[in-house]
Amino acid sequence: MGRVRYFVAASLDGFIAGPNGEIDWIPMDPDIDFGAIFSQFDTLVMGRRTYKEMVQRGDPMIPGVQTIVFSGSLRQSDYPDVTISPGPLDEIIARLRAESKKDIWLFGGGALFRTLAEAGLVDTVEVAVVPVLLGGGTPLLPGIPKPLTLTLTAHRIYPKTGIVSLEYKVIASNTR
Repeated sequence: MGRVRYFVAASLDGFIAGPNGEIDWIPMDPDIDFGAIFSQFDTLVMGRRTYKEMVQRGDPMIPGVQTIVFSGSLRQSDYPDVTISPGPLDEIIARLRAESKKDIWLFGGGALFRTLAEAGLVDTVEVAVVPVLLGGGTPLLPGIPKPLTLTLTAHRIYPKTGIVSLEYKVIASNTR
């Protein structure tokens, strides 16, 4: 059964994209093995905004990885290379977990992360903290209505860029 992993880079002040959606502040660390990272996933899930930004930047999808875009406004016929799904999120995630042979990458999208976390559908939060202060942009987790309890399961420092990778298991969604 695939785990849902929120796997994302964030600035030290907690943003996953700059004020205009830019991600050029994320350095490509030569010690990060992206091939090994990509091989852990067979499914990518994201929201409409993240997907549209990727299309606009010309970012390709990961070959061999099923991509699901949660959107109530995009039409499947306009995006034949991905699966557009309006939801319901809990049913889709349950099906993906049951079908996935590897893990499910919750890619970008703080709003989708918040929605899935509130529903108890996120298993891990994995953040590569980049040593830059953006001062604004897309937050890692916008407007969380209740705290999530996490426990640290792994960490790594990348000295060449100063990136600190933190991996947490989601323990519980707490009520305020």
